[in-house]
Amino acid sequence: MKKVFLFALAALLVASPALAQQVYTKDDLKTWDREKTAGGEGTLYGRYSFTRHDNTDGLAIKEIGWMTLQPGASIGMHKHTDNEDVYVIVSGEGTFTDSEGKKTIVRDGDITIARPGDSHALANTGKTPLIFLNFIGKK
Repeated sequence: MKKVFLFALAALLVASPALAQQVYTKDDLKTWDREKTAGGEGTLYGRYSFTRHDNTDGLAIKEIGWMTLQPGASIGMHKHTDNEDVYVIVSGEGTFTDSEGKKTIVRDGDITIARPGDSHALANTGKTPLIFLNFIGKK
């Protein structure tokens, strides 16, 4: 019985890297840069602990990343059907567009959220890189 339990635990840890690791140092982060994200402009630079492609279905947090948009770059308007997307602005200045099309200037310390059914977009409208943390969660 003990061998079966240890084998199952080992298989779970190998299959679920997000479960096996609780600390992600800067050196551990994966790069995933994307061009014209959701029809936006320029490059969305991303450094991730894990992405939605690595994560198991049973975990609520699907993705965590440090994101950077250079001046003039943007994430286009897109809808979240079954997950939530949070941006925590670390530095820089941008314009967040919500589901209703309302534009709001965001700066360091501001937090945005798109819940299931919401649409959103983010553009770097400042003169320095817009750096933010991105969290995607799903029940």
